[in-house]
Amino acid sequence: MKTLSPIYLASLYLVLACLFWAGNFIVGKAASIIDIPPISLNFYRWFLAWLVLLPFTYKELLSKKKIILDNIFLFSILGILAVSVFNSALFYSLRHTQVITGVLMISTVPVMIILFSSLLKIEKTNFFQITGVFLSLTGVLFIITKANLNNLLNLSFNKGDIFALIAMFAWSLYSTLLKKKEFNLSPISLLQVVITFGVIFLIPMYFIDYSLGSTIKLQSSFYLVLFYVVFFPGLISFLFWIKGVKLIGANRSGVFLHLMPILGAIMAMIIFNEKILFYHFLGAIFIIAGITISNKKTQNA
Repeated sequence: MKTLSPIYLASLYLVLACLFWAGNFIVGKAASIIDIPPISLNFYRWFLAWLVLLPFTYKELLSKKKIILDNIFLFSILGILAVSVFNSALFYSLRHTQVITGVLMISTVPVMIILFSSLLKIEKTNFFQITGVFLSLTGVLFIITKANLNNLLNLSFNKGDIFALIAMFAWSLYSTLLKKKEFNLSPISLLQVVITFGVIFLIPMYFIDYSLGSTIKLQSSFYLVLFYVVFFPGLISFLFWIKGVKLIGANRSGVFLHLMPILGAIMAMIIFNEKILFYHFLGAIFIIAGITISNKKTQNA
């Protein structure tokens, strides 16, 4: 039986990873429709992912506990940003805004990483990268103001859009800090450490949310949503992405991330009958321009 060439196999892994990550927005929107509390969903998602990973990581974590303890502050920040804040804010935003809005805004993450890398002096930037950041932020501004100047002047924003913006900044800062230091941990163990600290900080958030009346109805729809967010965007996408990067490298793999907003928008239009509005189109033009300029000049710099 003929095996797939590395480029085709990598493409399969990377496309599926992006499809499952895009599906996270779709399932997050479905969770809001059936009234699953965002913080509760996020807590159970990552607690179960932590349990699934534990048998595969505990030996390395025990043998390298000194590395973890020496970097406990940085790991805490990473866990708060990637697990506690990003996913909670994302699930909450989808209760109040369109999936299309969310995926377009999250697509600016690569450019936001350039901004944070410059501010934290992790990597140098140039004029073209700064231009890309400006263009992408302008695109986000068009989306959250719905291309209406009055919304900006009156500070009248959809709270779902604001939480999507918070999610975007949290993931960008997490990705930037992840580049700050090399850890002598395998990718799966590093993920386990980040999840561990994220879940620790999610516990008080969960109980506060529960005391305010946010409860989950234990029914089949909740279990289906939980199954998807734990295994597909949470674990399978991560493993597929690693496999794809190993086959063709990080730079070539990074291009596939731009499939996520496209796949997310298509699924949103089919499943939820969402429509791409003028301000989405206008914002997308600026975001794509920002990404293109940043990537071209980053490679040529």
